[in-house]
This record gives sequence, C-alpha cells and structure tokens, in this order.
Amino acid sequence: MLETLKSPLGGDLSISHYLWYNHYIMSDNVLSADNQQERPNRLSPWYITGFTEGEGTFHIAIYRDDKMKCNFKFIPEFHINQSLLRHETLEAIKKYFGCGYIKRNHRQNIKDDTQVYVVRNRSDLENKIIPFFKKYPLLSNKQKTFLTFEKIVKMMSLGKHGNKTGAKYIIKLAYSMNKRGAYRKTSLKELLEDLESSETIRQNAPKAQKI
Repeated sequence: MLETLKSPLGGDLSISHYLWYNHYIMSDNVLSADNQQERPNRLSPWYITGFTEGEGTFHIAIYRDDKMKCNFKFIPEFHINQSLLRHETLEAIKKYFGCGYIKRNHRQNIKDDTQVYVVRNRSDLENKIIPFFKKYPLLSNKQKTFLTFEKIVKMMSLGKHGNKTGAKYIIKLAYSMNKRGAYRKTSLKELLEDLESSETIRQNAPKAQKI
C-alpha cells in the first residue's frame, strides 16, 4: 500500500496530501512532463490546499487589552506549520501568496525545529487568503473552521468587534473553532464573564494578555 508521495519540493507527503494529489493534481495531469517544463517553479493551488488540510490552521488570537473599546483585541491568523527540513516548502507558499512571514514555531522549546508561515494582516487575509480557499476549498471538517474564520474577518471589517454584542458573538465563534477552544488558556465562560464586567478587566488585567 502506498503511504507516501514525493513532493516536487522534496520530502514525502502525508496520506492526506497524497489524496489531494491523486484527486486534483494527478488526475488532471498537472504534474505531467509537459506541465513541469511549462511551470517548473510554481506550486499548484490544490497542492497548497492539500498541504493546509494536514498542516494549516485558521485561528483567532484573543488578547485582553484595556486600550480597546471592549477590552479585547481580536487578531485573525492563518498558519501553516512545517519542519525546518522543509523550509523551502513554506518559502514557496509564502511566495505564492505574496504576503506573510515565516518564524520559529516555539522559540522557547529548543527541541522543536518546526517553523510556521503566518498571515495576520487583515487586508492580506481578505484579499488573498480567503479568496484562495473559496476558489480551492478544503474537503475535511477544517472547511467549517475556515467558513467561521471568514465570517469573523468580515464582522471585523464592518467594525462589529468594537461593541460588546459583536465582541461576544466573535468570541463564541472563535471558541467553536479548532476543537472548540480546547487549547485555549481561558474558558469560554470565564471570557464571557470578563466581557460583561469591563471595569473589572480595566482594574485587574495587564494591558495586553493573550487568551
């Protein structure tokens, strides 16, 4: 049974990546000899979608910040993680989108050699990342996360995160993503209670605290 596939950028692809290759790329002969000669240094968009299926995340970072109207700052982020050995893959994806940056994933952990491609500029998310995944959609349950992510970004563009009602809705949406916020330090209940008590936040919370 075939378990891995060689990437055009080097290294092996996971099963999820291979399924994307088989369904969208190999079936359309995108990697045929002729096509490789025509565009040798260009990634297939479906390759990026498949890569995101396995290694990507749509995330809403939330910070307590008493400088904001509702004492919370929301930062939408698109991430793709990869081993340092495949740094060139992240560089190729960054070049494809023409935005974002690459950094070490966990700087405090010297044993962690992973890097992460990050796009958090809202204009880039609205004009490059979101339109891309609408045209080349994900197939897994991660598609639901993407649609929620898109909804939050649209709400923020309309300024709805600047009032308590909008902020509350965004928080609930954000906590419905990525295993329902299981990785977050603060529970949804606690966060909503903080939102309802803005004065308490101003008196007791640091100027900026990630949640």
